[in-house]
Amino acid sequence: MKRLVVSLIVLMLCAGGRVYADDFNEKAGDVLLALIPSTVIAATYYIDDTQGRAQFYKSLLASAAAAGGLKYTINRTRPDGGSRSFPSGHSTISFQGAAFVHKRYGFQRALPAYLGAAFVGYSRVQSDRHYLEDVLAGAALGIASSYFFTAAYENSAVTVAYNEGMPSFVFWKEW
Repeated sequence: MKRLVVSLIVLMLCAGGRVYADDFNEKAGDVLLALIPSTVIAATYYIDDTQGRAQFYKSLLASAAAAGGLKYTINRTRPDGGSRSFPSGHSTISFQGAAFVHKRYGFQRALPAYLGAAFVGYSRVQSDRHYLEDVLAGAALGIASSYFFTAAYENSAVTVAYNEGMPSFVFWKEW
């Protein structure tokens, strides 16, 4: 439990850890930015998927480092006049979490995260923090990172069962 709490605190700090926006959509996007990866981490603890958690962290760190590096290298001016617009870090992190769930646990479980990540991207454009191409590049970066570092979840087993003296193989998959 202590590891979960520490992980969530570190993630919140990395994701900004604060909701500073004046606009409701931007504020909601900031909340989803923290909520998507936090929920993913909590889920890996809930199902005791230590391998998946390690893959998630690798993907998260790689995508955040790549986005940060591109931001400082390109230094594109934001629509609101600020600096370091390209790519959108919010979109990178949000789509990285959604794509991790998709690759690791399947599309049905990832759909809510993808919808949340899409809203994060929308909120960044709507609040004049990013251009559409910033959001699309961030989404592509996050998705690519998750697909590179993540393997499908395999919590399955094969056993031999006997039915009326005849051996047979039984396969099952949990969660």
